[in-house]
Amino acid sequence: MSGTSDSLSQNEIDLLFGGGGGGGGGAGAPAPPRPDRRRTAADDLQVYDFRRPARISKDRKRSLQAMYGLLCKSLEGWLTGRVRDQIELELQSVEQLSFGEFMLALPSPCASYIVDVGGEYQNQGVIDFGHELAYFLVDRLLGGAGIPSFPDRGLSQLERLVVRVVAERISVQLGEAWKDYVELELGISGFESIPEMLQVANREDPVLVANIEVRIGDTSSLLLVCLPFQSLEKFFTGDTSRRTQTVVGTPEERAADRTRLESTLRTSRVSVSARLPEFSVPAHVLADLRPGMVLPTGLDPKAGLELFVANQRRFIGLPGRVGKTLAMRVTEPLDPEPDFLIAPGRQRQET
Repeated sequence: MSGTSDSLSQNEIDLLFGGGGGGGGGAGAPAPPRPDRRRTAADDLQVYDFRRPARISKDRKRSLQAMYGLLCKSLEGWLTGRVRDQIELELQSVEQLSFGEFMLALPSPCASYIVDVGGEYQNQGVIDFGHELAYFLVDRLLGGAGIPSFPDRGLSQLERLVVRVVAERISVQLGEAWKDYVELELGISGFESIPEMLQVANREDPVLVANIEVRIGDTSSLLLVCLPFQSLEKFFTGDTSRRTQTVVGTPEERAADRTRLESTLRTSRVSVSARLPEFSVPAHVLADLRPGMVLPTGLDPKAGLELFVANQRRFIGLPGRVGKTLAMRVTEPLDPEPDFLIAPGRQRQET
C-alpha cells in the first residue's frame, strides 16, 4: 500500500451518505441534486413520560368521545327545561392529565364539587363549573329573568346549594353513561372554591378530564368533569364490549324482559315517507313553474311509489285510499343498504 492515509475526508463522507457537502471535488462524481427531504433529529423524537404513560388508545378515545357527546346532549336538554333559556353544550376534548395539571387549569376562586366514586377503589373526582356558568345557573334557578351578573368572588353557601342541584344531575347522568363499561356509584360529597385545597388525589395521579364548552347566548363558559383513572381501569385494560355480555337471569325473567322490549319497540315511532320514482325535467320547465301549474313527470300512472323508512328505501308499493285516508299497498320489499345495517343512526345523504 502507498504511504497515503486510507481514511476518507469529510467531503467524501458527505458524498457517500448523500449529504451533498460543501465542495464538489473529491473522489467520485458529486451526488445528483435532490429535493430538500432532510430529516432533522426533532422529526424522529416523540415525547414520552415514563412516570405517566399514555393509556388512551385511538379506539378507546373514540368511545369516550361518543360517550361524553351523548352526555352533553342529554344534559343540554335537561338544562334547557330548567333554566327556560337556550343553552348549548359541546364536548371539546377528553384527555389524560395528572391531577396537578388539572388543578393548575382551574381558576381561583373556582366552583368545584367533589364527587365520591364508589366501587372497588373508593376514589374521588371533581365537577367544576366555570364562573359564568355557575352564576347563570344561580340567576335562573332562583327565578331571575334578566342578564345575570358575574361578581368576582366565590359562591356563597346558598348559591352552592343551588348549583349543587345541577352537579348532582351531572353525576347521575355520568354514572348512566359509564354503566355499560364500569359500574360507578357517584355522589356529591363536598365543595371547594380554592383549587390548591382540593385533596381528592395525589398531584401525580392520572385523571380523565372532559372539557365541555357551555354557550349561553353570547356568553361562553366551561364545565370540567374529572374522574380518577384507577376507577376506570377496566375500561382501558379489559374487554368492555357491550355486545358480548352474557345473558343472565332465569327463563321467566328473560321472557319478561323480551315482552317489555317488544312493547317498547311497538310503541316507538319511525319516520316513513312515500316518494315518486326519480324522473328528469328540462331546466326551462322548472324555470317556468308557477303555483297551480302541473308538472309532467313522464311516469306511468301505475308506476310504483318508493317507500322510505328512516330515510332508507325499503319497499315498492301502489298508492290507494282507505276511506277518506290516503294509503299505500306494499307490493315488493327491497334489501336494505349496507350502511343501514352497519350504522342505523346515520341517515343517507341524498343528492
